[in-house]
Amino acid sequence: MEFKDELKEKIKISEEILNRYLPEETGHQKTIFKAMNYSLLAGGKRIRPILMMETYRMFLKEEGAYQKDLIEPFISAMEMIHTYSLVHDDLPAMDDDMYRRGKLTTHAAFGEAMGVLAGDALLNYAYETAGQAFTACGEDVTLYKRVSKAMNLLSYYAGVYGMVGGQVVDVEESGNPLSLEQLMFIYDLKTGALLKASMTIGAVLAGASEEEVKTMESIAGNVGLAFQIQDDILDVTSTTEELGKEVHSDEKNGKTTYVTLLGLDQAKEEVKILSDKAANELRALDKNDLFIQKLIDFLIHRTY
Repeated sequence: MEFKDELKEKIKISEEILNRYLPEETGHQKTIFKAMNYSLLAGGKRIRPILMMETYRMFLKEEGAYQKDLIEPFISAMEMIHTYSLVHDDLPAMDDDMYRRGKLTTHAAFGEAMGVLAGDALLNYAYETAGQAFTACGEDVTLYKRVSKAMNLLSYYAGVYGMVGGQVVDVEESGNPLSLEQLMFIYDLKTGALLKASMTIGAVLAGASEEEVKTMESIAGNVGLAFQIQDDILDVTSTTEELGKEVHSDEKNGKTTYVTLLGLDQAKEEVKILSDKAANELRALDKNDLFIQKLIDFLIHRTY
């Protein structure tokens, strides 16, 4: 199967999983359920759920060991957290965007107050959903410890030491020139944190060793940085038609990027360095997972 066809199939599977955990749109508070589901079903590549699912499969010790009640609550929770971050990013107090992926943003469709509440609801519902994985543990203490560790990772990477922390610096320094250290800090936390969460949680739930989990964290960190630098490159080299959004926006908005700091050639070189690091670490695990290798390559070297 061609990689693009395989990716489409993985996206379909992740969306089927997500649909099983959506709240029912009933009751006096049904508007919040509608806003949550509207946000979750607005499209996207579902990269984080796919990375988690495939990392989990990669570390399973034997075929047929897949436990859907263990991994799928976390797959859904990850996409809920990612979606909540986008809902809040789009708010007037943040980026003030009216459209995302060709659809009205949540606050544009449901009002600003409901946009805030929808993000809050998705974050809380994510932990409620992930917590359902404890039911798969039964009396198995080992599984219980894995789920507890996964919950800690989810909280850590989504919070002030992860995605939220990166967003804080990004907001505070908006309009100000950034040093390379500040920029890479923002990239590592704002973009890389949820990738780290996805891949480490998948590894932990499958029973990977501490060393293997650390390796997945490193791979995800390099992928996150390369992904964001490639985004900077595409803003300069791509077209609006290819990218699906306005190009040269970083320059127009006076935004510091890797390209504005070090130039296009150095940015391309850094993407290659980070890409090679991630590929070498993945190969060293000797898991022979070709799909994850191809997916990482696609994320880093994408043209849209």
